[in-house]
Amino acid sequence: MKLFRFFTLLLLLSGAAMAQDKPQAYIGAQIITISGQPIANGVLVIHRGKIVAVGANGSTQIPADAQRHEVSGKVIMPGLIDSHSHIGGGSGGDASAPLQPDVRVMDSINARDVGFQRAQAGGITTANVMPGSGHLLSGQTIYLKYRDGKTLDDLVIKDAQGTILGGMKMANGTNPIRTPGGAFPGTRSKSAALAREQFIKAQNYRNRVNQANGDKDKLPPRDLAMEGLLEVLDGKRVVHFHTHKAEDILTALRLSKEFGFKIVLQHVSEAWKVADEIAKSGAPSSIILIDSPGGKLETVDVSISNGAALERAGALTGFHTDDNITDSRFFLRSAGLAVRAGMSREKALYGLTMAGAIMLDLQSRLGSLERGKDADFIILSGDPLSVYTRVLETHIDGVKVFDFSNPKDRLYALGGYGATNGQQSHLHNDEENK
Repeated sequence: MKLFRFFTLLLLLSGAAMAQDKPQAYIGAQIITISGQPIANGVLVIHRGKIVAVGANGSTQIPADAQRHEVSGKVIMPGLIDSHSHIGGGSGGDASAPLQPDVRVMDSINARDVGFQRAQAGGITTANVMPGSGHLLSGQTIYLKYRDGKTLDDLVIKDAQGTILGGMKMANGTNPIRTPGGAFPGTRSKSAALAREQFIKAQNYRNRVNQANGDKDKLPPRDLAMEGLLEVLDGKRVVHFHTHKAEDILTALRLSKEFGFKIVLQHVSEAWKVADEIAKSGAPSSIILIDSPGGKLETVDVSISNGAALERAGALTGFHTDDNITDSRFFLRSAGLAVRAGMSREKALYGLTMAGAIMLDLQSRLGSLERGKDADFIILSGDPLSVYTRVLETHIDGVKVFDFSNPKDRLYALGGYGATNGQQSHLHNDEENK
């Protein structure tokens, strides 16, 4: 049986490689490019993991050797980008300190977690996976593509230099507040004070490094926490800031301005109260929309109209699942709820795709169907905002990772016995997983 699995794996991998070597043309679908107007009868051509052509059927050149896929009556749009997820069971800082910038969530993520397959079933192709918000700073986030894989190395996103990409998770409000007298803050004001204290330490650390001028004898002892904060101060890591109440949102913006770091506001339950201030700051907002709100008292004023309020103010707005607060399989519904509450259709679809790419600084690679970008796209049965629409296929880097017509994938999409077995590799082959 092991020998059979080995040869089956080779066959599947060779098949994927052959598909990458041969152009693939998807013909006849309505194509929502995000970067331009929808194309009613479109053509999408991909090759070796990239988009090589997108346009109207009849006026877009299709390579002679392309494998053609007839998708008339379907809708194709970019893969969805989840700017805030906790998929894979990752964890961040412990109880030893309220700010722990040296902690890396990647060291605890289970790449075989079944949540990744459920997310594929929801059309999500990329996500910012973060530690929790029980700290003022709980650690470094990681940007992942939801490829099929056995280890985290199969999912990570790297830059041109091979660096694994991610941000930094911060939080304020009630989550990181503890009983006064310990290491954690007891008030909102103390929370901000502790954050300032650490950033000032990082600035002093940088000064000492610069003053050493490369002299190893003068360099301060290596400090991983300070190195993490310097990446924030130098713009190499975006701060993804968990914040709910209007006053907490403004505090987060104040810290960003004071220390000059890039920020993405996460949740912003009371964004509708300070939408103009958010827009004026230039900070993007990643919002979550749930149809059964509840839980924390600080979210009592959350509004389904947040997306509409931020759009009117001119703020960049995207969506996230906070998985498993919102099941990744239902991510499309976030845009539908936002439109129901007054957000425009155009900006809601933008929020599921390009807005998230911008928040992760991946807009040159993801978020729209344009020539040269990664071949991350989904095929839908109908309009993306309809409750009757299903994700039929999800493709990442030109490789199909979800197919609703496959019984195993359909199980992940719909649930049922066997849908929570997350310890087996997922290669679209039932025999391999026996």
